Formats: sequence, structure tokens, C-alpha cells
Amino acid sequence: MPEDHQSDWTVRSAAALREMIGTAEGLAVKKSLKRLDKHCRQFIALSPFLAIGTQGAAGQADVSPRGDPAGFVLVLDDRTLAIPDRPGNNRLDTLTNILANPNVGLLFLVPGFEDTLRINGKATLSRDPQLLERMAVNDRAPKVAIVVEVEEAFLHCAKAFKRSRLWDPAAQIDRKVLPSLGRIILEQVAEADREPDESVVEEVDREIEEAYRTNLY
Repeated sequence: MPEDHQSDWTVRSAAALREMIGTAEGLAVKKSLKRLDKHCRQFIALSPFLAIGTQGAAGQADVSPRGDPAGFVLVLDDRTLAIPDRPGNNRLDTLTNILANPNVGLLFLVPGFEDTLRINGKATLSRDPQLLERMAVNDRAPKVAIVVEVEEAFLHCAKAFKRSRLWDPAAQIDRKVLPSLGRIILEQVAEADREPDESVVEEVDREIEEAYRTNLY
């Protein structure tokens, strides 16, 4: 973006932003809780999916998905919840960020619900064997759990889901619109003037599918 455009149109202060958009009032402010009430607990029990936002020591941000059968997040008390860390690609972006900066944001989704649950708080990593055993699936316990001390919890309205039509079957997009995950990654890491070998694409796709079958837990 041209520098002159930036200087003319970039919003540079919270005061300027509030002047443009206004302030939160009424229930939008009052709904923020410091604990998990019965409605938050039920929403978490119904949720098979969440996104967790973290930030590293240098300020780099990351948002990562977490998913399991509904109820996979344990509510330990009205201020504490625990999320299992399942096998992944070993990048450990979320976990290393938490070690550097404990502040996290969670967004819980329930299939078919257009409302979401937002939770903000501070996280630690636990290897308590009793806690991890409670999170076992197919007799496999996670190696670590993300334990979040809740500082703020509130239900978020459905406008984004209504605009996006996320749960509308008529809005679903055929996966074949994009290449396979294996092909995309190989093309992204390939030299600019070279296409990935088809046999390598097929092998990577097979490895991904095999990991889905055998290494979810």
C-alpha cells in the first residue's frame, strides 16, 4: 500500500477508532463474566472444536484449531479449564508461545450454533498424569494439557455466522475446488520454476491420509 495512502487513511489511535465506531454499552459490557457459569459450562460440554490464540515473546501471533469429540475440554472448576494437546506436526507453536507469554484467547464452536463462546485468560502447561488420564481417547492419553485460568468469558452474537452462512448446507464448497493438501504444500515449497513430481504428490497424500487413520490420538 502506498505510503501516502497509509498516512491518510490508517487509524492510529483507540480514540480515533472509538470516534468512528462508538463505545460498547449495556449488555455488550455487562455480559463479560469472570467465571464459568452454567451456560458457559454447557456450551463447553457441547463443543467439539475451539480455536486458541497465543502470542510469542517477540509478539508474533498464532491461532490454532483444537478438536475432539464434544466435551473434550474439561471444566476443572468455575475458573479453570483444561485442553488436551493431541499429536500434530510437532511445530509446537501454541505450546512454546504459552511458555513465553501465558495470555490466551479461546473461541468455542458448536456445530449448528451460530453463537460462540469466547474465553480469555492465562495458560500453563501440565503433565499431571491424573489429569492427562481423564483426557485419554482409545487408551491414549495426551502428553500435555493446556490449563487455562479464566479471566473473562462471554457469549458472542451470531452476526459473523449469519453473514458467512458457515453452517448452511447450500453454502458448502466442494473440497475438489482446491488441490489436495499434499499437492498444495509441495507446490508451496518447490522452486519457482519446478512442479512437484506426481509420484511424490501421491506419496505425501497417502502419508497424510494414513496419519489421519492412525495418529489422531
